[in-house]
Amino acid sequence: MGESVIPLADLRTRATPARVPEQPIPATGLLSDRLGRPLRDLRISVTDRCNFRCSYCMPKEVFDRDYRFLPQADLLSFEEITRIARLFVAHGVAKLRLTGGEPLLRKGLEALVAQLAALRTPDGAPLDITLTTNGTLLARKARALREAGLKRVTVSLDALDDAIFQRMNDVGFPVAEVLAGIDAALDAGLSPIKINMVVKRGTNCHEIVPLARHVRERYGPGVVLRFIEYMDVGATNGWRLDEVLPSAEVRARLHAAFPLEKLAPTAPGETAERWRYADGGGEVGFISSVTQAFCGDCNRARLSTEGKLFLCLFATRGHDLRALLRGGASDEDIASAIGLAWQERDDRYSELRSSGAAEPGSGERRVEMHYIGG
Repeated sequence: MGESVIPLADLRTRATPARVPEQPIPATGLLSDRLGRPLRDLRISVTDRCNFRCSYCMPKEVFDRDYRFLPQADLLSFEEITRIARLFVAHGVAKLRLTGGEPLLRKGLEALVAQLAALRTPDGAPLDITLTTNGTLLARKARALREAGLKRVTVSLDALDDAIFQRMNDVGFPVAEVLAGIDAALDAGLSPIKINMVVKRGTNCHEIVPLARHVRERYGPGVVLRFIEYMDVGATNGWRLDEVLPSAEVRARLHAAFPLEKLAPTAPGETAERWRYADGGGEVGFISSVTQAFCGDCNRARLSTEGKLFLCLFATRGHDLRALLRGGASDEDIASAIGLAWQERDDRYSELRSSGAAEPGSGERRVEMHYIGG
């Protein structure tokens, strides 16, 4: 298939064994890393498969019909995911986000949602459980997911124009079916919904205002549109800095059409800078990992579909928790391994990249986004 093919299987087998410290690390909810950042958000990938082939995530020339995804036996079972999630919650996690790949491709996902929805924080509060999806299966699954305990969804939508959308997903999937999924999610009570648009200069930047207008006119304040800078995640998307449209430029384009006012963050560690329309037409967000790194208060961990803990979206290797799960380790041992990994965390790739201390493409190959979610 040519020299552009990168054997990602090597990355999936490259992991640091999760170390269990000699002295247990109690789950007090006060865990922090070397930079004083707490652990509050766990993103759980339930599959490495996706039915889109977006060039910025899973380009078709690499993820073709011969690409070998993880076999079912390698994936964490729903019970294993729930067990690990419970231990993260004991350490202070209050938000769980299900990701992929495309998470709705995982058969019976409603059962996992129900198990996670039964978990409680140490003070008895329910968790904030959400899911990120490309929306292709949302129309048929939204109500069952809501009934299982899912709170809300984030839908990826990179263009309103059908030709551009189909070109970007590279499988010819029509935008109308994603819009129907959003409608179904709202009808099912999955609200507020967030729509994420990855903006790539020269590809879909002229869709910024049309998509914003559509969201304002059709949904109003019940749906929040967020614009994401095209990021250098993984090693297969051919990322170039000149294809990044900075959030400041996106915001200027939007402000010219619909005047904006800045909002305060709702919680520490929030990835999106919040703005609202001055006329009360709703809220928008800007996620600026390239031009305005938010590493300083990042409180997110990521669990891959076969049980590796990643401490940064731009990490090069994970900590193997599955070996502990399937090797008979106790809850105390696994919780202590999680605690030790987080206490030793000092990841801040985006800040280093912005300062010139980390060069894109240098060092070990970074994990792919489809493998651990966004």
